[in-house]
Amino acid sequence: MEIAAQVLERVRARAGAVEAEVSVGRQEEALTRFANSFIHQNVADDTTRVRLRVHADGRTASASTTVTSTDGLGELVERTVAAVRTAPADPTWPGLTAPAPLAGAAEADPATAEASPDERAARVRAFVDAAGLEVAGYCRTSASSVAFANSAGQSVSTYTTEASMDGIARASGADGVARAASARLADIDGAALGARAGAKARAATGAVELPPGRYEVVLEPNAVSDLLNNFAIHGFNGKSFAERRSFAELGAGQFDPQVTLVDDPLAPGRPGTSFDAEGTPKQRLALVDGGVTRSVTHDRRTAALVGGEAASTGHAIPGPMARFGAIALNIELVAGPSETGDDPAGSGAGAHVDPAAASLLAGVERGLLVTDFWYTRVLDPKTLVITGLTRNGVWLIEDGKVTAPVQNFRFTQSYPQALGPGQVQRIGGVAALLPGGLGIAARSAPAVHLTSWNFTGGASG
Repeated sequence: MEIAAQVLERVRARAGAVEAEVSVGRQEEALTRFANSFIHQNVADDTTRVRLRVHADGRTASASTTVTSTDGLGELVERTVAAVRTAPADPTWPGLTAPAPLAGAAEADPATAEASPDERAARVRAFVDAAGLEVAGYCRTSASSVAFANSAGQSVSTYTTEASMDGIARASGADGVARAASARLADIDGAALGARAGAKARAATGAVELPPGRYEVVLEPNAVSDLLNNFAIHGFNGKSFAERRSFAELGAGQFDPQVTLVDDPLAPGRPGTSFDAEGTPKQRLALVDGGVTRSVTHDRRTAALVGGEAASTGHAIPGPMARFGAIALNIELVAGPSETGDDPAGSGAGAHVDPAAASLLAGVERGLLVTDFWYTRVLDPKTLVITGLTRNGVWLIEDGKVTAPVQNFRFTQSYPQALGPGQVQRIGGVAALLPGGLGIAARSAPAVHLTSWNFTGGASG
Protein backbone atom coordinates (compact mmCIF):
# COMPACT_ATOMS: atom_id res chain seq x y z
CA MET A 1 0.00 0.00 0.00
CA GLU A 2 2.96 2.30 0.50
CA ILE A 3 3.62 2.66 -3.23
CA ALA A 4 -0.08 3.23 -3.99
CA ALA A 5 -0.33 5.95 -1.35
CA GLN A 6 2.86 7.56 -2.61
CA VAL A 7 1.53 7.73 -6.17
CA LEU A 8 -1.79 9.23 -5.06
CA GLU A 9 0.05 11.90 -3.06
CA ARG A 10 2.17 12.74 -6.11
CA VAL A 11 -0.98 13.07 -8.25
CA ARG A 12 -2.55 15.46 -5.71
CA ALA A 13 0.61 17.56 -5.57
CA ARG A 14 0.90 17.68 -9.36
CA ALA A 15 -2.72 18.00 -10.50
CA GLY A 16 -4.81 18.99 -7.49
CA ALA A 17 -8.27 17.59 -6.79
CA VAL A 18 -8.60 15.15 -9.66
CA GLU A 19 -10.00 11.62 -9.54
CA ALA A 20 -7.26 9.02 -9.47
CA GLU A 21 -6.82 5.31 -8.78
CA VAL A 22 -3.64 3.28 -8.36
CA SER A 23 -3.08 -0.46 -8.49
CA VAL A 24 0.24 -2.04 -7.50
CA GLY A 25 0.54 -5.68 -8.46
CA ARG A 26 3.43 -8.04 -7.83
CA GLN A 27 3.45 -11.33 -9.77
CA GLU A 28 5.96 -14.02 -8.81
CA GLU A 29 5.78 -16.87 -11.30
CA ALA A 30 7.90 -19.99 -11.75
CA LEU A 31 7.53 -22.43 -14.63
CA THR A 32 9.07 -25.85 -15.25
CA ARG A 33 8.63 -27.02 -18.84
CA PHE A 34 9.24 -30.50 -20.17
CA ALA A 35 9.35 -32.04 -23.67
CA ASN A 36 10.47 -35.40 -25.03
CA SER A 37 10.02 -36.58 -21.42
CA PHE A 38 12.82 -34.30 -20.12
CA ILE A 39 12.80 -30.97 -18.34
CA HIS A 40 14.23 -28.46 -20.77
CA GLN A 41 13.44 -25.14 -19.11
CA ASN A 42 13.05 -23.80 -15.60
CA VAL A 43 12.30 -20.08 -15.43
CA ALA A 44 11.14 -17.61 -12.81
CA ASP A 45 9.87 -14.07 -13.07
CA ASP A 46 9.15 -11.48 -10.39
CA THR A 47 7.50 -8.33 -11.73
CA THR A 48 5.86 -5.41 -9.97
CA ARG A 49 3.59 -3.26 -12.13
CA VAL A 50 2.02 0.05 -11.10
CA ARG A 51 -1.09 1.20 -12.97
CA LEU A 52 -2.44 4.74 -12.67
CA ARG A 53 -5.72 6.11 -14.02
CA VAL A 54 -6.61 9.80 -13.77
CA HIS A 55 -9.86 11.58 -14.63
CA ALA A 56 -9.96 15.38 -14.87
CA ASP A 57 -12.09 17.92 -16.73
CA GLY A 58 -14.17 15.17 -18.35
CA ARG A 59 -11.15 13.32 -19.72
CA THR A 60 -9.49 10.05 -18.70
CA ALA A 61 -5.95 8.78 -19.16
CA SER A 62 -4.09 5.76 -17.83
CA ALA A 63 -0.52 4.47 -17.88
CA SER A 64 1.63 1.85 -16.18
CA THR A 65 5.23 1.20 -15.27
CA THR A 66 7.42 -1.56 -13.85
CA VAL A 67 9.95 1.00 -12.55
CA THR A 68 9.07 1.53 -8.89
CA SER A 69 11.91 3.85 -7.91
CA THR A 70 11.12 7.41 -6.83
CA ASP A 71 12.04 8.67 -10.29
CA GLY A 72 10.04 5.93 -12.00
CA LEU A 73 6.89 6.72 -10.06
CA GLY A 74 7.36 10.44 -10.65
CA GLU A 75 7.67 9.83 -14.39
CA LEU A 76 4.46 7.74 -14.32
CA VAL A 77 2.54 10.58 -12.66
CA GLU A 78 3.92 13.21 -15.03
CA ARG A 79 3.13 11.11 -18.08
CA THR A 80 -0.44 10.34 -16.99
CA VAL A 81 -1.28 13.91 -15.94
CA ALA A 82 0.07 15.23 -19.24
CA ALA A 83 -1.93 12.65 -21.19
CA VAL A 84 -5.21 13.51 -19.50
CA ARG A 85 -4.98 17.10 -20.76
CA THR A 86 -5.05 15.96 -24.39
CA ALA A 87 -7.21 12.84 -24.04
CA PRO A 88 -10.58 12.77 -25.80
CA ALA A 89 -13.70 13.54 -23.81
CA ASP A 90 -14.97 10.63 -21.74
CA PRO A 91 -18.75 11.08 -21.37
CA THR A 92 -19.27 7.58 -19.94
CA TRP A 93 -16.85 7.98 -17.02
CA PRO A 94 -18.60 6.18 -14.12
CA GLY A 95 -16.61 7.65 -11.24
CA LEU A 96 -14.45 5.89 -8.68
CA THR A 97 -15.27 2.97 -6.41
CA ALA A 98 -16.48 4.18 -3.03
CA PRO A 99 -14.93 2.76 0.16
CA ALA A 100 -16.26 -0.75 0.80
CA PRO A 101 -15.00 -3.74 2.81
CA LEU A 102 -13.91 -6.99 1.21
CA ALA A 103 -16.31 -9.95 1.34
CA GLY A 104 -13.52 -12.36 2.23
CA ALA A 105 -9.88 -13.21 1.83
CA ALA A 106 -8.44 -14.85 -1.26
CA GLU A 107 -6.95 -18.33 -0.97
CA ALA A 108 -3.19 -18.25 -0.41
CA ASP A 109 -0.73 -21.04 0.40
CA PRO A 110 2.77 -20.05 1.59
CA ALA A 111 4.22 -23.41 0.58
CA THR A 112 3.11 -22.83 -3.02
CA ALA A 113 4.54 -19.32 -3.08
CA GLU A 114 7.88 -20.68 -1.87
CA ALA A 115 7.89 -23.86 -3.99
CA SER A 116 11.33 -24.81 -5.29
CA PRO A 117 12.26 -26.06 -8.76
CA ASP A 118 12.84 -29.47 -7.17
CA GLU A 119 9.23 -29.61 -5.99
CA ARG A 120 7.92 -28.91 -9.48
CA ALA A 121 10.48 -31.30 -10.99
CA ALA A 122 9.26 -34.08 -8.68
CA ARG A 123 5.77 -33.76 -10.16
CA VAL A 124 7.19 -33.77 -13.67
CA ARG A 125 9.15 -36.92 -12.83
CA ALA A 126 6.01 -38.58 -11.49
CA PHE A 127 4.08 -37.55 -14.62
CA VAL A 128 6.76 -38.98 -16.95
CA ASP A 129 7.07 -42.26 -15.06
CA ALA A 130 3.32 -42.81 -14.79
CA ALA A 131 2.63 -42.00 -18.46
CA GLY A 132 5.31 -44.37 -19.76
CA LEU A 133 5.27 -42.58 -23.12
CA GLU A 134 6.82 -39.52 -24.74
CA VAL A 135 5.33 -36.54 -22.91
CA ALA A 136 5.44 -32.76 -22.86
CA GLY A 137 3.93 -30.03 -20.72
CA TYR A 138 4.55 -27.78 -17.73
CA CYS A 139 4.20 -27.40 -13.98
CA ARG A 140 3.62 -23.84 -12.78
CA THR A 141 3.44 -22.01 -9.46
CA SER A 142 2.66 -18.35 -8.86
CA ALA A 143 1.94 -15.85 -6.12
CA SER A 144 0.17 -12.58 -6.74
CA SER A 145 -0.25 -9.60 -4.41
CA VAL A 146 -2.23 -6.48 -5.31
CA ALA A 147 -2.71 -3.21 -3.44
CA PHE A 148 -5.34 -0.71 -4.60
CA ALA A 149 -6.12 2.84 -3.54
CA ASN A 150 -8.12 5.69 -5.02
CA SER A 151 -8.80 9.32 -4.23
CA ALA A 152 -12.36 8.45 -3.13
CA GLY A 153 -10.96 6.61 -0.12
CA GLN A 154 -11.07 2.98 -1.22
CA SER A 155 -7.97 1.12 -0.01
CA VAL A 156 -7.72 -2.68 -0.22
CA SER A 157 -5.13 -5.40 -0.73
CA THR A 158 -5.14 -9.08 -1.63
CA TYR A 159 -2.75 -12.02 -1.90
CA THR A 160 -3.32 -15.34 -3.68
CA THR A 161 -1.38 -18.35 -4.96
CA GLU A 162 -1.89 -20.76 -7.84
CA ALA A 163 -0.44 -24.03 -9.06
CA SER A 164 -1.21 -25.87 -12.27
CA MET A 165 0.00 -28.75 -14.39
CA ASP A 166 -0.77 -29.54 -18.02
CA GLY A 167 0.73 -32.50 -19.84
CA ILE A 168 0.28 -34.42 -23.09
CA ALA A 169 1.36 -38.00 -23.81
CA ARG A 170 1.78 -39.39 -27.34
CA ALA A 171 1.50 -42.97 -28.67
CA SER A 172 1.68 -43.78 -32.40
CA GLY A 173 0.39 -40.33 -33.36
CA ALA A 174 -2.44 -40.33 -30.80
CA ASP A 175 -2.45 -37.84 -27.92
CA GLY A 176 -3.79 -37.92 -24.40
CA VAL A 177 -4.01 -34.98 -22.00
CA ALA A 178 -4.43 -34.35 -18.29
CA ARG A 179 -4.64 -31.01 -16.47
CA ALA A 180 -5.23 -29.70 -12.97
CA ALA A 181 -5.16 -26.41 -11.06
CA SER A 182 -5.40 -25.36 -7.43
CA ALA A 183 -4.38 -22.65 -5.02
CA ARG A 184 -1.99 -25.25 -3.53
CA LEU A 185 0.82 -27.15 -5.23
CA ALA A 186 0.23 -29.99 -2.77
CA ASP A 187 -3.06 -30.70 -4.56
CA ILE A 188 -1.32 -31.39 -7.90
CA ASP A 189 -0.75 -35.15 -8.33
CA GLY A 190 1.74 -35.59 -11.16
CA ALA A 191 1.50 -39.39 -11.11
CA ALA A 192 -2.31 -39.43 -11.42
CA LEU A 193 -2.21 -36.91 -14.25
CA GLY A 194 0.55 -38.77 -16.08
CA ALA A 195 -1.26 -42.10 -15.77
CA ARG A 196 -4.44 -40.61 -17.24
CA ALA A 197 -2.65 -38.87 -20.12
CA GLY A 198 -0.76 -42.06 -20.99
CA ALA A 199 -3.89 -44.20 -20.82
CA LYS A 200 -5.75 -41.78 -23.08
CA ALA A 201 -2.98 -41.79 -25.69
CA ARG A 202 -2.82 -45.60 -25.78
CA ALA A 203 -6.59 -45.95 -25.95
CA ALA A 204 -6.81 -43.42 -28.82
CA THR A 205 -4.56 -45.33 -31.24
CA GLY A 206 -6.12 -46.93 -34.31
CA ALA A 207 -9.03 -44.47 -34.37
CA VAL A 208 -11.87 -45.11 -36.84
CA GLU A 209 -13.67 -42.45 -38.83
CA LEU A 210 -17.36 -41.79 -38.21
CA PRO A 211 -19.59 -39.62 -40.41
CA PRO A 212 -20.37 -36.06 -39.25
CA GLY A 213 -23.77 -35.47 -37.71
CA ARG A 214 -25.52 -34.93 -34.43
CA TYR A 215 -24.37 -37.24 -31.67
CA GLU A 216 -25.25 -37.69 -28.04
CA VAL A 217 -22.11 -36.74 -26.09
CA VAL A 218 -20.38 -37.03 -22.77
CA LEU A 219 -18.04 -34.05 -22.46
CA GLU A 220 -15.17 -34.47 -20.03
CA PRO A 221 -14.18 -31.51 -17.80
CA ASN A 222 -11.50 -30.26 -20.24
CA ALA A 223 -14.13 -29.91 -22.98
CA VAL A 224 -16.61 -28.32 -20.57
CA SER A 225 -13.90 -25.81 -19.61
CA ASP A 226 -13.98 -24.45 -23.16
CA LEU A 227 -17.72 -23.85 -22.82
CA LEU A 228 -17.07 -21.94 -19.60
CA ASN A 229 -14.30 -19.85 -21.17
CA ASN A 230 -16.58 -18.74 -23.99
CA PHE A 231 -19.51 -18.11 -21.67
CA ALA A 232 -17.27 -15.90 -19.51
CA ILE A 233 -15.67 -13.92 -22.33
CA HIS A 234 -18.62 -13.54 -24.70
CA GLY A 235 -21.89 -14.64 -23.12
CA PHE A 236 -22.07 -13.17 -19.61
CA ASN A 237 -19.82 -10.20 -20.40
CA GLY A 238 -21.49 -6.94 -19.33
CA LYS A 239 -20.14 -5.00 -22.30
CA SER A 240 -21.47 -7.57 -24.79
CA PHE A 241 -24.79 -7.50 -22.92
CA ALA A 242 -24.99 -3.69 -22.98
CA GLU A 243 -24.21 -3.67 -26.71
CA ARG A 244 -26.79 -6.43 -27.33
CA ARG A 245 -24.18 -8.85 -28.65
CA SER A 246 -24.84 -11.42 -25.94
CA PHE A 247 -27.39 -14.24 -25.83
CA ALA A 248 -28.10 -13.47 -22.16
CA GLU A 249 -31.71 -12.54 -21.31
CA LEU A 250 -32.08 -11.80 -17.61
CA GLY A 251 -34.93 -13.72 -16.02
CA ALA A 252 -35.32 -16.13 -18.94
CA GLY A 253 -35.06 -19.92 -18.66
CA GLN A 254 -32.32 -20.23 -21.27
CA PHE A 255 -30.68 -23.35 -19.83
CA ASP A 256 -31.73 -26.76 -18.62
CA PRO A 257 -32.98 -26.67 -15.00
CA GLN A 258 -29.94 -28.75 -13.97
CA VAL A 259 -27.60 -25.92 -15.02
CA THR A 260 -26.30 -23.49 -12.40
CA LEU A 261 -23.35 -21.26 -13.33
CA VAL A 262 -21.58 -19.14 -10.73
CA ASP A 263 -18.44 -17.06 -10.42
CA ASP A 264 -16.82 -17.54 -7.04
CA PRO A 265 -13.19 -16.41 -6.59
CA LEU A 266 -13.35 -16.82 -2.81
CA ALA A 267 -14.29 -20.52 -2.75
CA PRO A 268 -11.91 -22.74 -0.76
CA GLY A 269 -8.94 -23.98 -2.78
CA ARG A 270 -9.71 -21.60 -5.64
CA PRO A 271 -7.06 -19.17 -6.92
CA GLY A 272 -8.51 -15.70 -7.34
CA THR A 273 -8.34 -12.14 -6.05
CA SER A 274 -10.76 -10.55 -3.59
CA PHE A 275 -11.38 -7.34 -5.59
CA ASP A 276 -11.21 -6.25 -9.22
CA ALA A 277 -9.12 -3.74 -11.16
CA GLU A 278 -11.34 -0.86 -9.99
CA GLY A 279 -11.14 -1.84 -6.32
CA THR A 280 -14.68 -3.24 -6.20
CA PRO A 281 -14.93 -6.18 -3.76
CA LYS A 282 -15.69 -9.56 -5.30
CA GLN A 283 -18.24 -12.05 -4.04
CA ARG A 284 -20.10 -15.10 -5.28
CA LEU A 285 -22.22 -14.19 -8.30
CA ALA A 286 -24.96 -16.46 -9.67
CA LEU A 287 -25.02 -16.14 -13.46
CA VAL A 288 -27.53 -18.93 -14.04
CA ASP A 289 -29.62 -20.45 -11.26
CA GLY A 290 -31.58 -23.61 -12.01
CA GLY A 291 -31.58 -22.85 -15.74
CA VAL A 292 -32.66 -19.20 -15.37
CA THR A 293 -30.21 -16.48 -16.43
CA ARG A 294 -29.85 -14.17 -13.43
CA SER A 295 -26.83 -11.93 -13.95
CA VAL A 296 -24.06 -10.76 -16.21
CA THR A 297 -20.68 -9.48 -15.07
CA HIS A 298 -20.18 -5.71 -14.88
CA ASP A 299 -17.42 -3.23 -14.28
CA ARG A 300 -18.37 0.31 -13.31
CA ARG A 301 -18.55 1.56 -16.88
CA THR A 302 -20.82 -1.18 -18.25
CA ALA A 303 -23.07 -0.99 -15.19
CA ALA A 304 -23.52 2.75 -15.82
CA LEU A 305 -24.18 2.06 -19.49
CA VAL A 306 -26.93 -0.46 -18.68
CA GLY A 307 -28.40 1.83 -16.01
CA GLY A 308 -31.31 1.01 -13.75
CA GLU A 309 -30.32 -1.24 -10.84
CA ALA A 310 -27.16 -2.50 -12.55
CA ALA A 311 -23.98 -2.16 -10.49
CA SER A 312 -20.43 -3.33 -10.77
CA THR A 313 -20.15 -7.02 -9.86
CA GLY A 314 -16.40 -6.78 -9.23
CA HIS A 315 -15.23 -8.03 -12.62
CA ALA A 316 -13.23 -5.13 -14.05
CA ILE A 317 -10.14 -6.35 -15.93
CA PRO A 318 -6.79 -4.52 -15.62
CA GLY A 319 -4.75 -3.02 -18.43
CA PRO A 320 -5.40 -3.42 -22.17
CA MET A 321 -7.79 -6.36 -21.58
CA ALA A 322 -10.27 -3.91 -20.05
CA ARG A 323 -11.50 -2.99 -23.50
CA PHE A 324 -13.15 -6.42 -23.76
CA GLY A 325 -15.40 -5.68 -20.80
CA ALA A 326 -15.99 -7.46 -17.49
CA ILE A 327 -15.08 -11.17 -17.45
CA ALA A 328 -15.90 -13.90 -14.95
CA LEU A 329 -12.41 -15.19 -14.16
CA ASN A 330 -13.59 -17.98 -11.83
CA ILE A 331 -16.67 -19.26 -13.63
CA GLU A 332 -17.98 -22.62 -12.45
CA LEU A 333 -20.59 -25.08 -13.65
CA VAL A 334 -21.97 -26.43 -10.40
CA ALA A 335 -21.70 -30.22 -10.19
CA GLY A 336 -24.85 -32.29 -10.07
CA PRO A 337 -26.04 -34.43 -7.15
CA SER A 338 -23.40 -36.90 -6.03
CA GLU A 339 -24.34 -40.53 -6.54
CA THR A 340 -22.68 -43.83 -5.78
CA GLY A 341 -21.82 -44.15 -9.47
CA ASP A 342 -19.75 -41.00 -9.28
CA ASP A 343 -16.99 -43.13 -7.77
CA PRO A 344 -15.28 -44.50 -10.90
CA ALA A 345 -14.03 -47.58 -9.07
CA GLY A 346 -15.94 -50.52 -10.48
CA SER A 347 -17.73 -48.36 -13.06
CA GLY A 348 -16.31 -50.42 -15.91
CA ALA A 349 -14.80 -47.34 -17.55
CA GLY A 350 -11.27 -47.64 -18.85
CA ALA A 351 -8.32 -45.86 -17.26
CA HIS A 352 -8.44 -43.33 -20.10
CA VAL A 353 -11.84 -42.02 -18.99
CA ASP A 354 -11.67 -38.98 -16.72
CA PRO A 355 -13.01 -40.07 -13.29
CA ALA A 356 -15.43 -37.13 -13.38
CA ALA A 357 -17.05 -38.60 -16.53
CA ALA A 358 -17.02 -42.32 -15.74
CA SER A 359 -20.45 -42.44 -14.08
CA LEU A 360 -22.14 -40.72 -17.05
CA LEU A 361 -21.33 -43.43 -19.60
CA ALA A 362 -24.09 -45.78 -18.45
CA GLY A 363 -26.76 -43.39 -19.66
CA VAL A 364 -25.56 -43.33 -23.28
CA GLU A 365 -27.07 -45.71 -25.84
CA ARG A 366 -24.89 -44.53 -28.73
CA GLY A 367 -22.78 -41.41 -28.57
CA LEU A 368 -19.31 -39.96 -28.21
CA LEU A 369 -16.96 -39.39 -25.29
CA VAL A 370 -15.05 -36.14 -25.92
CA THR A 371 -11.89 -35.25 -24.00
CA ASP A 372 -11.11 -31.75 -25.20
CA PHE A 373 -11.97 -28.90 -27.58
CA TRP A 374 -9.48 -26.54 -29.13
CA TYR A 375 -9.09 -23.74 -31.66
CA THR A 376 -12.64 -22.65 -30.89
CA ARG A 377 -13.86 -19.46 -32.55
CA VAL A 378 -17.12 -17.50 -32.36
CA LEU A 379 -19.20 -17.52 -35.53
CA ASP A 380 -22.26 -15.72 -34.15
CA PRO A 381 -21.88 -13.90 -30.81
CA LYS A 382 -25.62 -13.34 -30.37
CA THR A 383 -26.34 -17.08 -30.23
CA LEU A 384 -22.77 -17.99 -29.27
CA VAL A 385 -22.37 -20.41 -32.15
CA ILE A 386 -18.84 -21.77 -31.92
CA THR A 387 -16.77 -23.73 -34.38
CA GLY A 388 -13.78 -25.77 -33.29
CA LEU A 389 -12.12 -29.16 -33.22
CA THR A 390 -11.96 -32.11 -30.87
CA ARG A 391 -8.56 -33.33 -29.73
CA ASN A 392 -6.71 -35.54 -27.24
CA GLY A 393 -9.14 -38.41 -27.59
CA VAL A 394 -12.67 -39.15 -28.84
CA TRP A 395 -14.37 -42.52 -28.34
CA LEU A 396 -17.59 -44.19 -29.43
CA ILE A 397 -19.95 -45.14 -26.61
CA GLU A 398 -22.40 -47.99 -27.22
CA ASP A 399 -24.83 -49.27 -24.59
CA GLY A 400 -22.94 -47.45 -21.86
CA LYS A 401 -19.50 -48.80 -22.79
CA VAL A 402 -16.56 -47.24 -24.63
CA THR A 403 -16.10 -49.43 -27.70
CA ALA A 404 -13.69 -47.73 -30.15
CA PRO A 405 -11.48 -44.66 -30.57
CA VAL A 406 -12.75 -42.16 -33.14
CA GLN A 407 -10.90 -39.69 -35.36
CA ASN A 408 -11.28 -35.99 -34.60
CA PHE A 409 -14.26 -33.94 -35.72
CA ARG A 410 -14.94 -30.30 -36.51
CA PHE A 411 -18.08 -29.04 -34.80
CA THR A 412 -20.41 -26.05 -35.20
CA GLN A 413 -22.58 -25.63 -32.15
CA SER A 414 -24.41 -22.99 -30.14
CA TYR A 415 -23.07 -23.44 -26.62
CA PRO A 416 -26.18 -22.11 -24.84
CA GLN A 417 -28.43 -24.33 -26.95
CA ALA A 418 -26.29 -27.37 -26.12
CA LEU A 419 -27.09 -26.73 -22.44
CA GLY A 420 -30.63 -25.57 -23.19
CA PRO A 421 -33.90 -26.82 -21.67
CA GLY A 422 -34.21 -30.57 -22.14
CA GLN A 423 -30.73 -30.92 -23.63
CA VAL A 424 -28.85 -31.90 -20.45
CA GLN A 425 -29.23 -35.55 -19.49
CA ARG A 426 -27.03 -35.31 -16.42
CA ILE A 427 -24.27 -33.22 -14.89
CA GLY A 428 -21.58 -35.23 -13.13
CA GLY A 429 -21.27 -35.07 -9.37
CA VAL A 430 -17.50 -34.47 -9.41
CA ALA A 431 -15.94 -31.21 -10.64
CA ALA A 432 -12.34 -30.69 -11.72
CA LEU A 433 -10.45 -27.44 -11.18
CA LEU A 434 -8.61 -26.63 -14.41
CA PRO A 435 -6.21 -23.91 -15.64
CA GLY A 436 -8.27 -21.09 -17.09
CA GLY A 437 -5.84 -19.26 -19.34
CA LEU A 438 -6.60 -15.75 -18.04
CA GLY A 439 -4.00 -14.74 -15.48
CA ILE A 440 -4.35 -16.97 -12.42
CA ALA A 441 -8.01 -17.76 -13.08
CA ALA A 442 -9.30 -21.32 -12.95
CA ARG A 443 -12.40 -23.07 -14.24
CA SER A 444 -14.36 -25.55 -12.12
CA ALA A 445 -15.95 -28.05 -14.48
CA PRO A 446 -17.79 -31.35 -14.04
CA ALA A 447 -18.44 -33.69 -16.95
CA VAL A 448 -21.81 -33.41 -18.72
CA HIS A 449 -24.03 -35.79 -20.67
CA LEU A 450 -25.80 -33.87 -23.44
CA THR A 451 -28.59 -34.95 -25.78
CA SER A 452 -26.97 -33.56 -28.94
CA TRP A 453 -23.79 -32.02 -30.31
CA ASN A 454 -23.45 -30.92 -33.95
CA PHE A 455 -20.31 -32.36 -35.59
CA THR A 456 -20.01 -30.83 -39.05
CA GLY A 457 -16.81 -32.35 -40.43
CA GLY A 458 -14.51 -35.31 -40.04
CA ALA A 459 -11.06 -36.42 -41.11
CA SER A 460 -12.19 -36.66 -44.75
CA GLY A 461 -13.69 -33.18 -44.77
